[in-house]
Amino acid sequence: MSTGKKPVVVCLLGPTAAGKTDVALHLVEHFPFDIVSVDSAMVYRYMNIGTAKPSADILARAPHRLVDILDPWETYSAGRFREDALNEIERIQAAGRFPLLVGGTFLYFRALEHGLAALPAADAAVRAQIDARAEREGWAALHAELASRDPLTAVRIKSTDRQRIQRALEVIELTGERLSDLHARSEAVPADFEFLRVALLPSDRKVLHDRVAQRFDTMLADGFVAEVEQLRSMPRMTADRPAMRAVGYRQIWACLEDQYDQQEAVRRAVVATRRLVKRQLTWMRSAPGAAEFDCLQSDVSGQVRRFIADRFARYQD
Repeated sequence: MSTGKKPVVVCLLGPTAAGKTDVALHLVEHFPFDIVSVDSAMVYRYMNIGTAKPSADILARAPHRLVDILDPWETYSAGRFREDALNEIERIQAAGRFPLLVGGTFLYFRALEHGLAALPAADAAVRAQIDARAEREGWAALHAELASRDPLTAVRIKSTDRQRIQRALEVIELTGERLSDLHARSEAVPADFEFLRVALLPSDRKVLHDRVAQRFDTMLADGFVAEVEQLRSMPRMTADRPAMRAVGYRQIWACLEDQYDQQEAVRRAVVATRRLVKRQLTWMRSAPGAAEFDCLQSDVSGQVRRFIADRFARYQD
């Protein structure tokens, strides 16, 4: 399916708890879609409950690409996602099917659509040196060093953001140039697709907030605490691994380290998730061009299906 000379890629976007998986499964039943996950937490193995990862039965019925591709102590990035997603899209199209990108990590959607500045590949030896320094001096000290070497980049990075501090210093060591200068000079190359964007938005944000709280209660009942305990038992896992930035995981981890009790952990996790939803909605409304559907409507899946069928019919005319 293409419009003009560009193949069509369907993107199903929505905030946390908007029901993206249910809509995606409905679409897979009616179109020759293959799902590509656009979720920065679902890439990790062993993180199932807290990420609301589709169950094994669902994944067997509707496989999701880019799910369970990394161990939780590994690092993933928007750049790597773009490379992986482009490869998966190419495979899906070569098989005569259509890619359906589903998720709420909007940095990844933006990287895929608009491209990223050309930057050097990661260097394991340089990263190991930076990590060793962080062990001795602390990440706050390395952030202070970054502020002196690349102030424009440092001001956008929190002093606790280990992954981004490491990357910014790594780029300086590898190229002798500041990350901010490379971004300013480099020209990103957009993906050569026609993106058909479908956005699931709530007509009542309070209802979505209630869903967030209910979903977290369900996660706890399903064994979320035990899942985090298993992660903590893994030799290479620490609280500052990028995977543990995922909302819910860091709060339960802190609870297990006796920083506060479970009731407080739940309260903090729900608040953090609602803040994430706010950021997601802000991003979606600042990036026009998507067909919007009320995720609280009982027939939202059918509405989206009919919209896509109509658009596909237009492309074929």
